[in-house]
Amino acid sequence: MQTSEACGSIPDIIKNRSGLYEGNLVYYIRLIFYHAQNLDNPYHNFRHLYHVMWLCYSACLFYGKYFSARKMRNLLIAAMFHDFDHTGVAGPDSVNIERAVAALRKYILPEDWDHLAEIENLIQLTQFPYEIPSDKVNLPARILRDADVSQALNPAWVQHVVFGLAKEWGKKPIEVLRTQGAFHNSIEFATNWAKEMFPPEVVAAKVAEAAEYVELLA
Repeated sequence: MQTSEACGSIPDIIKNRSGLYEGNLVYYIRLIFYHAQNLDNPYHNFRHLYHVMWLCYSACLFYGKYFSARKMRNLLIAAMFHDFDHTGVAGPDSVNIERAVAALRKYILPEDWDHLAEIENLIQLTQFPYEIPSDKVNLPARILRDADVSQALNPAWVQHVVFGLAKEWGKKPIEVLRTQGAFHNSIEFATNWAKEMFPPEVVAAKVAEAAEYVELLA
């Protein structure tokens, strides 16, 4: 399992202090910080973007030399952009994907242009519900999908997921909370990295925690 110490901080990853991937991502964090319109959304916000990126970096460490440094860079850029300008309201996820891809095309660096199609494809494969099963997509896409849903297993999941999604969906927090046990039980990780990082006992603990919250609040 990759720990926070192994991954380092977000600035460590952005500056690529470990030299794991190609180049660095300083330009991209600056443009997202100053230009993305969703950074203070209740759920699809700055924290979500960079938590997903942090997890994808963890997966790059896990798989080591299976990926080239260039492939790792493509995955991390896709993670940073996958919810760029998310509307923060209920509606078809295709709209959010279109906004993310439009931002990528607008802001992509010249040195990344030859990889635009690959990065776009990774972003498009996060559209939920999935049109293509995870066992039919490539490993980088599976990593990005696993990282995207795993925020529900974070220690701060009640604040971020329950209250955040309730606000975005126009629901009461208790309504979202009551769905969490079933959601946690439905998570099927598609990568060995995620299965190791979030083993069945971690998922079971979240299911039990959600049930306890519902009981407490009844």
